[in-house]
Amino acid sequence: MLPAPQAAPPAAEEAEPAPSDRIAPAPSDRIAPAPAQSGGISAEDRKYIRTHKPILTEEGVASWYTAPYKGAKAANGQVFNDHALTAAHRTLPMGSLIVVTNLKTGQYADLRITDRGPFVEGRIIDLSIASAKATGVYLAGTARVRIDVYRTPKPINIGGRWCVQIGAFESERKAKKLKAQLERKYPNASVIEFSGEDKYWVRIRPKGDDRKQAERIARSLHPAEGEAFLTRLD
Repeated sequence: MLPAPQAAPPAAEEAEPAPSDRIAPAPSDRIAPAPAQSGGISAEDRKYIRTHKPILTEEGVASWYTAPYKGAKAANGQVFNDHALTAAHRTLPMGSLIVVTNLKTGQYADLRITDRGPFVEGRIIDLSIASAKATGVYLAGTARVRIDVYRTPKPINIGGRWCVQIGAFESERKAKKLKAQLERKYPNASVIEFSGEDKYWVRIRPKGDDRKQAERIARSLHPAEGEAFLTRLD
């Protein structure tokens, strides 16, 4: 999730079973799946997943999150919904259709990417509460998962609008100091400093939101606090 300006998902398909209903049999000592509302995913989405193969797969650590306040918006501009089957990812195109599988329990859910994050080193995806419950991540807090990407509204490896988000900083002074340094080093880039909950962040957008330039900036930065995260905007 973006600590800064960060879908409400489509209405739930009541006749469609929740993803947790399709969990493969698992040993009795595994965490039982929790019922989940299907907001963010339609019957057509589930049919597409059942009839196609993933176009990309990655593995890593998942966590879950909630909005910092009621009415907060996700990165796609719509109000964040704890009860929708959605997730935040730093680089997949907004609106991507994915399946997240808990590698320990076998629980999985069909999800939609509607937000950006997690901005925590070592994690690759942040789940809504509904998504976390459906995949058995909620009680554990974090879990190793597989992400299978089935459909994206835009190409994954070409184009896109990119930035680098740096932080989090405990001190606003340190964030502003980095902002000034980046403005001097990259005069053609747009650099902003902003607060997110109780911490501070800096975001730099290279000219044209170019991915290669953003990747070069991310590799060259070694902030005193936090990390530099390559992040897709669209």
